[in-house]
Amino acid sequence: MKYLLFTCFLFFVLISSCNEVNPIGEKEVREFVKLWNDAHTKLKAPYLGDYYMDVVDYYGNERTRSQVQQDKRLLFQQFPDYTQGVLNSQLAVTKEGANYLVTFSKQVRYKGVEAVYETYLSVVNKNGDFKILREGVSENSKDLDAPIFPSTQENSIIQANKQKLFGDFNGDGLSDYAIVISPDIIASDDKKEVACKNGCNSVIVFSAKELEDITVPGAYQSQLENLKDLNGDRADEIGFWDIKPGSKSLYIFNAIHGTLLCDPVFINTAVHKNLKLIDVFKKTGPNKITVTRSAEVNGKWELQTEVILLE
Repeated sequence: MKYLLFTCFLFFVLISSCNEVNPIGEKEVREFVKLWNDAHTKLKAPYLGDYYMDVVDYYGNERTRSQVQQDKRLLFQQFPDYTQGVLNSQLAVTKEGANYLVTFSKQVRYKGVEAVYETYLSVVNKNGDFKILREGVSENSKDLDAPIFPSTQENSIIQANKQKLFGDFNGDGLSDYAIVISPDIIASDDKKEVACKNGCNSVIVFSAKELEDITVPGAYQSQLENLKDLNGDRADEIGFWDIKPGSKSLYIFNAIHGTLLCDPVFINTAVHKNLKLIDVFKKTGPNKITVTRSAEVNGKWELQTEVILLE
């Protein structure tokens, strides 16, 4: 009798295992991919880096985690309304040794455009957490030259890296950096009017992911300055030169809060030529700066100096 019961129990276990649809870990992988898709919004962008290994095969190229995150941030800056998800909630998970290959149709929406791309991820369980090893789309997908893909961002990133400015902008005692993502100029004329793709706005992006990007409206040519710690919070302030024909303006930002410490310092370069940073900006005491700007008085341009106390 005992032998019969044991045989029945063993048979039940074998039948149950044969009917198992999802291998161990597949449910968790599916949830991981869902969360990864959901994180593709501007609001959740700072957390996307946590989904990737230190080095990733990213759309056919080897990229570091910080490079991937920079690409995502650039995507959200260009398309703040960008979203993506799994079409019809259908995805396939295949176990490949210690990794999982996940394939699905990714449905994206941005700036009134809707498109679907056959997408794949290679996922590994790293110390109890899932991480992405590979990300890409099928080579047979249409519209691979769409502006949401890394290949279309490379020129902007290369240009931005030329403007890399090092400092301690988050006040943690370690060096980080800032870059500027400049807009693509599509038209300009002798009247000094400029048109840019998606608007003439520049964006200051920080390598420290807890710092929010700073958008400077109407700026298409720029230069960054490290102004050191001006307000005693142990973080370097950042200066942004908005350069235009006949003028330039210095924006003095608190990098931690993304706020201006004073009104932009305007210089009429047609009249006041060859002025450098040291000529228009000085730290003159604890929480105190002195700025010099161009001002029109009775029809004539002159330089005016102002002492500003910082809170």
